[in-house]
Order: sequence, then structure tokens, then C-alpha cells
Amino acid sequence: MLKHGGRVYTKIISDASSGTLILIIERKVIPDSIVYSDCWQGYSVLDVSEFKHYRINHSVLFADKKNHINGIENFWNQVKRHMRKLNGVPRKNFGLFLKECEWRFNNPNSKT
Repeated sequence: MLKHGGRVYTKIISDASSGTLILIIERKVIPDSIVYSDCWQGYSVLDVSEFKHYRINHSVLFADKKNHINGIENFWNQVKRHMRKLNGVPRKNFGLFLKECEWRFNNPNSKT
């Protein structure tokens, strides 16, 4: 999942390896952008990419001055809260429900 300019992008992936992640990030993030991530090893590829990459090590701290990933954490909290209201969703439909949550997060003032 990516957050850009206050918006998120979600995609169901088969694995969270560096090779999978970098293909998605390169398609969705403008080169030379600043990318904040946690310490997941799959993000290591960003250290040698065309992005400025900063890691937040949650075992040490949740923010480093203005650098944080709280927006993404907020999104996942909203997703989990929504899914709990539904008592979970069938695995085969999870991607659709996740896209619905993405849309709701990106369009908070919509009446639709």
C-alpha cells in the first residue's frame, strides 16, 4: 500500500519481496520522491533506487521528528475497524473490500 499526497493505493500481491514492491512503487511514485517505510526487508531495494528512502524503526521509535508513517497506520486502523463491523469478509472478496476502504479513505467527504 502506498500513501501519496494524502491518498492511498492498495494492491493485493502474491509476495512482499523487493522485486514485487519496487515494480509497484516505480509505477505509482514520482522519481526523486521521499519514501518513508518501516523496516520490512522488502523495502531494502529503495535504498539503492531513485527515491530518497527513510526508514522508521518501530521497535525504537514511532517517529523521527517530522518523519513518520502515521498516515498509513491510520489507514490500516480504518480498514480493520470497517472489517470488524462486517465480522470479516470472505477471502475471495477481500481485494474488493480493500479497494472500497481505499476509496473511502481517499474520498472522505463523499456522500456516495
